[in-house]
Amino acid sequence: MSKRRLFGTDGLRGEVNTFPMTPEIALRLGLAAGQYFRDGARMHRVVIGKDTRLSGYIFETALTSGFCATGMDVFLVGPLPTPAISFLTRNMRADLGVVISASHNPFMDNGIKFFDRHGFKLPDEVEDEISALVLAEDPKWDFPPADQVGRAHKIQDSRGRYVVYLKHSFSEVLTLDGFKIVVDCAHGAAYSVAPVVLEELGAEVISVGVQPNGLNINDRCGSLHPQVVANIVQDEGADIGLALDGDADRLIVVDEKGQVLDGDQIMALCALDLMEQEKLNKNLLVATVMSNMALELFMQERGGRLMRTPVGDRYVVEAMRRENAMLGGEQSGHLIFREFSTTGDGLLAALQLLRIMRDTGKLLSELAHLLEPFPQVLKNVRLSRKVPFEDLPAVSKAVAAVEQDMAGKGRVLLRYSGTENLARVMVEGQDKAKVEQYADELAELLKKHLG
Repeated sequence: MSKRRLFGTDGLRGEVNTFPMTPEIALRLGLAAGQYFRDGARMHRVVIGKDTRLSGYIFETALTSGFCATGMDVFLVGPLPTPAISFLTRNMRADLGVVISASHNPFMDNGIKFFDRHGFKLPDEVEDEISALVLAEDPKWDFPPADQVGRAHKIQDSRGRYVVYLKHSFSEVLTLDGFKIVVDCAHGAAYSVAPVVLEELGAEVISVGVQPNGLNINDRCGSLHPQVVANIVQDEGADIGLALDGDADRLIVVDEKGQVLDGDQIMALCALDLMEQEKLNKNLLVATVMSNMALELFMQERGGRLMRTPVGDRYVVEAMRRENAMLGGEQSGHLIFREFSTTGDGLLAALQLLRIMRDTGKLLSELAHLLEPFPQVLKNVRLSRKVPFEDLPAVSKAVAAVEQDMAGKGRVLLRYSGTENLARVMVEGQDKAKVEQYADELAELLKKHLG
């Protein structure tokens, strides 16, 4: 068995029938994770959900075989959002939750990620132990006796449980009566859930991307193509547009004028709301290094603080748990409200935003102006080698000069791609022309030293 890397920053992901997304690896994952989480003679439970990709059947069946062989009972919930699996794992007192999804990727890709019994993604060290079993040349499987293997069950009311949970996260004294909402489910995991939740709360809903055929997930729709929702919002005179990705853990929002808002703008609104309710512990917001500097200044000006983590919602959640923070997220639209959830949830985030709109009586375009993002330029530089940036004095000197010139109202971020020979140069500041100039200069400098 190959010793290639198995887990990335968000589980396994790749093209179907190509390593690591093969039936054999999925079977071994079921065996390895089942063996790891089984801790005695009692029966154990694992919840398995998926998005709408055709290949989901392959991995659902392979994982089920592996888990049952190790003595775990499997509960199949069908197509549901990633955060629904996190919730159901906790709700059903399962030992493990599994999601089969490649999020915003096209249908030919798929992925597998795990949640522990508390609904959190597994830490690196646990993934490493499971990987070692999966990739072993001659794994020693600890199979139970024949009368102790597991059973597989289909859970028919899983969608209803999640709908009720989402509605409970919304104010019990408010409704969405009078709201016209456009929601794009990307032909993905939320197609049967999102319209129902919004309609049951009283909204008039215009649904897009709710006819999955196994091949059309994320195809010119959803969070990757928010202009689809924006156009419908304007044509229909809607109050808000919601664009979800394939597994519905991410949200992009469009205001009533058709303007697209990113995760930073939504985090600013929600952070201020929680601070006013005295529910934002330590007045702390957790985001990644990619979040706009305007968000950092926004929090400072209101007596709050922004903590930054590496890119990836799992790192945001880890920091939130460590600091007991109540709100965190990514510029890309992952938003975590710890009062209600242990992971990013696009629908839950949408409901929190709608509750703020209802509470304040303001249009979304009015609320969104609370945060005006600084101009931000991102350049990708192809390299022949990777060297720690601190070992390049000319680059370090240039970065320091740029940040000094921006006088605390801008910043530079250099990082390497984890999968390609690329350096990513990000510059942001108040002067768009200067930001573009600085990004070009730093990109050329990196090409000179590393190209």
